[in-house]
Order: sequence, then C-alpha cells, then structure tokens
Amino acid sequence: MNQAAHSSKKPILIAFLLASLVGGIGGAATGIGPWYNSLIKPAWQPPDWAFGPIWTLIYITTGIAGVRAWRLGNADQQRYFLGALLINCGLNLLWSLLFFKIQRPDLALIEVIALWLSIVPLILLPLRYSPRSSLLMLPYLAWVSVAAYLNLTIVRLNPPF
Repeated sequence: MNQAAHSSKKPILIAFLLASLVGGIGGAATGIGPWYNSLIKPAWQPPDWAFGPIWTLIYITTGIAGVRAWRLGNADQQRYFLGALLINCGLNLLWSLLFFKIQRPDLALIEVIALWLSIVPLILLPLRYSPRSSLLMLPYLAWVSVAAYLNLTIVRLNPPF
C-alpha cells in the first residue's frame, strides 16, 4: 500500500474507531433496567428499541461528516473540527453516565444543553469548505433536541428531579 492510499484511509479508520468507542461506552452506560423502567415517561417517547438504530445512524452520518471535513479542510480547520468533535464525544458520554449510571436526569438535563451547544460548531466549522459535512450533522442536532425535550419531560414527570 502506498503512502497516499494509507493516509487517505487514516481519517476513515479514526472515525470508525471513535464512533465505535463512543457508541460502545455510551451503549454500555445506557442501562435499561428497573430504575429506568420505573420512571414515568411521556406517551410520545419513541420505543426503547428505536434508540439503538437511531444512534447508529447518527454515528454513521457524524463519521462521514468528520471524514469529509478532515479531507477537505486545511490543517487549522482539521484541528478545530477534531477538537470540537472530541469535546462533543466527551459530552455525549457524560450525558449517558449522568442519566443512566448516576440516575440523575436533572443533572443530565443541564448537561444536555452543553451537548446540544457542542454540536453547533460541528455544523458551523466546516460550513464554508464542506457544506455537505454540515448537513450530515443536522440529524444529530435534531435527535439531541428530541432527547433534550424527552429528558425535560422525564424530569417534570418524576419529582423530586
């Protein structure tokens, strides 16, 4: 394999590994057990089985967006996008830990604001040099918006949160 072919596959490999790592840790932290089942949830909540496929699709589109942004950006643009992506990954994992592991939907509700805000740079940073990357991030923003409203509703339905 020549150097050019190897370096062109590196962003794909990194995106795959990062998505797998975040998805795997987040999935492991998302325990649908007695505590979660005891929560009062709104009738409009998507069924539990839908969350896995939705997050899988989001990780795929985010990975594609990341690879495109990396390939089309200059060194500074790559560094900013990767930095924003790593912050976002950390916040994504933190939400799962707060909500499911620590069982604090109230704290997760505060944190989901930071998570939502961390998606905005992932849309805005590549907008000029890779508009398609920005578009691929919109489902993530939309889903986190739904998740934030669901989180808020769960907090309201389950006092003392």
